[in-house]
Amino acid sequence: MGADRLISSGGPWESVIGYSRATVTGDFVHVSGTTATVDGVLQHEGDAFNQTLTAFSIIEAALAQAGMTLADIVRTRVYLANGADMDEVGRAHGQLFGDIRPAATMLAGLSFINGAMLVEIEADAYKRS
Repeated sequence: MGADRLISSGGPWESVIGYSRATVTGDFVHVSGTTATVDGVLQHEGDAFNQTLTAFSIIEAALAQAGMTLADIVRTRVYLANGADMDEVGRAHGQLFGDIRPAATMLAGLSFINGAMLVEIEADAYKRS
């Protein structure tokens, strides 16, 4: 059984790899791994805090297409290239979700397709009645 609706970012890799920026299934939205890449260009090279904020702004735009906001996020998964960035990434996450407090996972020591990427984020949202 597939998703009710697919949300595209228009990125060239979606059709090549076979994924969507987000999928909507009932009251749930699942947002694919998102980096701070805008129009094919990585933003804020060397700055994990601002890469995190940029990734969440892209996630926020995908959620908006599904009629949701960051307040609807119930789970985040944050992947880091370097564990030393945990505090800065955590600070950005806390700035956005301090009152929302979704379930969250943070993993470090990962290699990304672009070596300058410091963070990638997945998010799941649920539309509360």
